[in-house]
Amino acid sequence: MAVTNNVTRFLDARKVSYAAHELPAEKLGAVEVANFMGVSPDQVFKTIVVVREKKKPVLAVVPGPRVVDLKLLAAFLNEKKVHLPTEREAEQLTGLQAGGISPLALINKGFQVVVDSAAQGFEKIYISGGQRGLDIQLGVVDLIKLTNAKVGEISREE
Repeated sequence: MAVTNNVTRFLDARKVSYAAHELPAEKLGAVEVANFMGVSPDQVFKTIVVVREKKKPVLAVVPGPRVVDLKLLAAFLNEKKVHLPTEREAEQLTGLQAGGISPLALINKGFQVVVDSAAQGFEKIYISGGQRGLDIQLGVVDLIKLTNAKVGEISREE
């Protein structure tokens, strides 16, 4: 039986083509998810919560093997400084468990979404489905449109 949650219902309601992939329920990193599913780690994107000075946090969507480059992201957002919250703070800010934070689960919650430009090298990417144990494969164009995301070079090699 396929997992149904707010994200899959949202995608179904908007008639967006996607594939839901069930994973082990423990917290897996994007590279571990890629290995589990047998896909390129570069195609599995993770959502990182990034805190700004006086505005709502940003959701940075970056390839699994890479990290958010805070200087690049700050420059992209025209912010002086941004920083990473602790895992616990990220969970409190989003209301989602780490490992299940998804821009699709936070639509209409006021978060700005920035997708790393590496995503444009793929027709489809994998992102969290809004809970641990669920990844969603969907078109990059759909993700950007649904989340009203901006696209920029915001990651670097770890």
